[in-house]
Amino acid sequence: MNRRLEADGRDMNVYVQVNTSGEQSKFGLHPDDALDFIERLEAFPRLKPQGLMTLAVFSDDADRVRPCFTLLRRLRDQAQRLHPQMTELSMGMSGDYELAIREGATMVRVGQAIFGPRPTPDAHYWPGVAE
Repeated sequence: MNRRLEADGRDMNVYVQVNTSGEQSKFGLHPDDALDFIERLEAFPRLKPQGLMTLAVFSDDADRVRPCFTLLRRLRDQAQRLHPQMTELSMGMSGDYELAIREGATMVRVGQAIFGPRPTPDAHYWPGVAE
């Protein structure tokens, strides 16, 4: 990506995805690896990390969801000490965006709340939204 962006004379703002739920079905870096990865991004100057993103555990139990968001906020705060541009937290979806906002989200993804349930085999991941 960096080579292509260099050839095009462009930069790209990016978010680093962290698997805060520990679920194998989710993508992203292990939380213990996130800060080192962000440091290594400096070798790719066209990629401009702006923040972190995560998908919390899919549950309507706030006590299970909140730790995913709290962990990401802590990691962002640590990263921001070294990289002041790392201000953003992309976390929260239609079923848990209010909790994500309370935990510091600056970006939420609420497509199902706007457009309705997705007709996909994984629709069960959105409790209370995709019936």
